[in-house]
Amino acid sequence: MRSISILGSTGSVGRSTLAVVDAFPDELRVVGLAAGGNVELLAEQVRRYRPELVSVRSGDDVARLRALLREPVEIVPGMDGACAVASLASADAVIAAIVGAAGIAPVHAALRAGKRVGIANKEVLVAAGDVMTRAARDHGGEILPVDSEHNAVHQALRCGTHAEVARIILTASGGPFLRRDLATFGEITIEAALAHPTWTMGSKISIDSATMMNKGLEVIEAHHLFSLPADQIDILIHPQSIVHSMVEYVDGSIIAQLSTTDMKFPIQYALLYPERVTAPFAKLDLARIRTLDFLPVEPERFPAVQLAYAALRAGGSAPAVLNAANEIAVERFLAGELPFSSIVDITSRVLEKHAGKVSSIDSVEDALRWDEWARNEARGIDVAECGVRS
Repeated sequence: MRSISILGSTGSVGRSTLAVVDAFPDELRVVGLAAGGNVELLAEQVRRYRPELVSVRSGDDVARLRALLREPVEIVPGMDGACAVASLASADAVIAAIVGAAGIAPVHAALRAGKRVGIANKEVLVAAGDVMTRAARDHGGEILPVDSEHNAVHQALRCGTHAEVARIILTASGGPFLRRDLATFGEITIEAALAHPTWTMGSKISIDSATMMNKGLEVIEAHHLFSLPADQIDILIHPQSIVHSMVEYVDGSIIAQLSTTDMKFPIQYALLYPERVTAPFAKLDLARIRTLDFLPVEPERFPAVQLAYAALRAGGSAPAVLNAANEIAVERFLAGELPFSSIVDITSRVLEKHAGKVSSIDSVEDALRWDEWARNEARGIDVAECGVRS
């Protein structure tokens, strides 16, 4: 039996992870849970799964959680608590689903403790990929992707050697604005941007899908996961979200991974790898799908993608700055402070300010320092300075 800790247990990936635990009670058990402000749901999870250690956001949340529990359990607040859950001695594996830069330190702690980390947080590898891969290498940790796209690549790479790979192809749904008239992008509402056509996700990830910044971040993540340069990482739009990604080998063969749009599949793979175990989840019916479409990415519709490629090629601190500036821009959009088109404009302006300052990321502290710098810069940009793309 494998024991697991879950970082972000009350979010969508965390809840899907617990559904996988429910499906495999003889193979998986929960020993650690870390969550944010949803104390009521966390209390339900603690009562059901009886973990050894729990982390919450603050000391006030500790008191709130204790008031909801009869069961004795150790509760540690803040980042120290999340890192403790991540590095818990009894945990064999960790699912990392804390959104944003808040996941950097806990994932690093898990890898330094030699854990297998199923990583669902793009930002960790985007902001500190070299630090994380070095920690895994030096301390016997392992990084397995839980994002459906990278998980698909991981599976397809089992068909050949690294030297035989011509390129990997990440697929993207195209989000809610794939066919929207470009002239109306200045009118996009928060509700429209959150309405993803195929996946149910949190608000930040949904907006990243609408801009396709999520795919740009995935290119950077893929670079660290699979040790491939930007020129060997491509993107195709695939509206059905059935082919989760592909690997093209030097002989011209393309290996694709297909499944229903359900995060439980990649979570199960990451937790039980290298074994494949019969699952009770809905299977894919290809006869009902009938058609699979693939389209190129339009740069004028999705400028965030090229911005991410540029940050990857710049290297060093540029990806961390890209990620942090985008987080703040998305936050400001969701708060109603700026139009949809200004999300990429603000991110681009912060990267321009950073262009002469690029430096290496050699530690978690380096990543967090540049993360804070970029956030402050993104908060300080007046929307009036940004041209709204049409």
